[in-house]
Amino acid sequence: MLITGSILAVAAALLHVFIFYLESMVWTSERARAVFGFTEEEADSTREMAFNQGFYNLFLAIEVIFGVVLLTAGASDGAGLALVLAGTASMSCAAAVLWLTSPDKRGAALKQGALPLLATVMLTVAAIM
Repeated sequence: MLITGSILAVAAALLHVFIFYLESMVWTSERARAVFGFTEEEADSTREMAFNQGFYNLFLAIEVIFGVVLLTAGASDGAGLALVLAGTASMSCAAAVLWLTSPDKRGAALKQGALPLLATVMLTVAAIM
């Protein structure tokens, strides 16, 4: 379960790196506007907010990847597991907020939240066993 949870966590982190790219690097592009369902005007008016939000996604991804590195390196102090769980739980909670507050974006919430939620569950079970 530890290996599967770690793989799911890395996949969630990579997804969040992609979200960072969309939000912070190419927010006003046709591709990003299509993904998020924004018009050109909406993208322009939310550019600064998206830039900042993208970095939140990047930092969560870095936290998870660093945690997985510590976990696979055999760190025995629990720091790796703590980092991975903090990152994946935060990703899952952000997806839950999106689900609850934006019914029209529930598909995005599922895409954003499924991998980190599965990773959190798997790693928690592995830690208990």
